[in-house]
Amino acid sequence: MSVPIFSGQNYDYWAIKMKTYFQSQKLWELVEEGVTLPEDSSTSSSAEKGKLENKKAKDSEALYYIQTAVVDHIFPRISVATSAKEAWSILQKEYQGSTKVRIIKLQTLRRDFENMKMKDSETIDEYYTKVRELVNQLKAYGEDIPEKRVVEKLLISVTEKYDPIVTTIEETKDITTLTVTELVGSLEAYEKRRSRREENSLENAFLV
Repeated sequence: MSVPIFSGQNYDYWAIKMKTYFQSQKLWELVEEGVTLPEDSSTSSSAEKGKLENKKAKDSEALYYIQTAVVDHIFPRISVATSAKEAWSILQKEYQGSTKVRIIKLQTLRRDFENMKMKDSETIDEYYTKVRELVNQLKAYGEDIPEKRVVEKLLISVTEKYDPIVTTIEETKDITTLTVTELVGSLEAYEKRRSRREENSLENAFLV
């Protein structure tokens, strides 16, 4: 598995991919929290020293992955970083902003998510793509968005023409276990049936 490359664009998406990569390598905790050094290593046992050295080696491995995941013109920004956490924080601060800026951005994204509504001119696929992109941005800023929340959002924000299928889903499905994929599939199937009925009605009108 090769690391995703960051060229300076779409940091949020790159960060999500890198987090997944680090989790697959059991390195994310080191990137997020760093290596905690004991105040007095002279009192540490041989086993404790061995664990610490292993953590340092893993941290160096994570740092190397970050270094190789950025293009040459970005590398100088993290070239002096001595830990994975430091390198990660440098990139995060530059491309996502300071903690204060990230909090403001997160609040804006939350508000956008709550206010998002489907337009009459949009298809389910187009609207869900917008919702998914916003959810990915929220996740990139540390927001936990469970699938149930996305399902509920879609159900209450599609246009009125989907009311019949939404009512059917709410009455016949367990919303707490319904997946986004299942919901979108049902909405798209209804959308296609409705479109065919409208086309047939239009054809019949011309025949009259």
